[in-house]
Amino acid sequence: MRSGTTAMADAATEHLRAADPVLAGLIDRLGTVPARRRPPRPSPGEHYAGLVRTIVGQQLSTRAAQAIWQRVLTHFGGRPPSPEEVLAADPEELRAAGGLSRSKTTYLRSLAEHVIDGSLELDRLDELDDDAVIAELVAVKGIGEWSAHMFLMFQLERPDVLAPGDLGIRKGVQISYELDALPTPAEIVAIAEPWRPYRTAACLYLWRSIDAPPQ
Repeated sequence: MRSGTTAMADAATEHLRAADPVLAGLIDRLGTVPARRRPPRPSPGEHYAGLVRTIVGQQLSTRAAQAIWQRVLTHFGGRPPSPEEVLAADPEELRAAGGLSRSKTTYLRSLAEHVIDGSLELDRLDELDDDAVIAELVAVKGIGEWSAHMFLMFQLERPDVLAPGDLGIRKGVQISYELDALPTPAEIVAIAEPWRPYRTAACLYLWRSIDAPPQ
């Protein structure tokens, strides 16, 4: 019997192939997006670590973000820090050890403060719809819509999330749709309308298409 995640990936692939001939070509070239798995009820600590990693990776290439994340983990003994540990750490030492910018250090402290004072209730996020999750997250200094979209996609694994401002998505659309210029976020939203309710999978294909060798 197929797992729920595998069935979801199959349904997304089937829908995208039928809805958009450009994506159908990407699917034929790249194969099915792998099914992802996570515990059915992640702990608030897992959500917090996901947000910390998202902040660390803002405006960085995947490789650079991974390198800095590893430095942050090393600074905290090889594991993601708790909110209390972030606030207890000397900001300058954290910035130097992790290779973080001053602004990102400030954002990490803001996130920790919101979690500790209860203004961001991480254990409620799974129960909220996508728009409500975004509203909760962008209230934290340093978490914008891009970060909220990444959290929805990769931490909560929501199936119908679009990141129209993401440069990789815009580049992927420009290349795959053979556009003369980089599309605007508004143009991405319009192009993506047929992808509903599987826009997350479409984004995964577009990201993968940038690194895949051309035919």
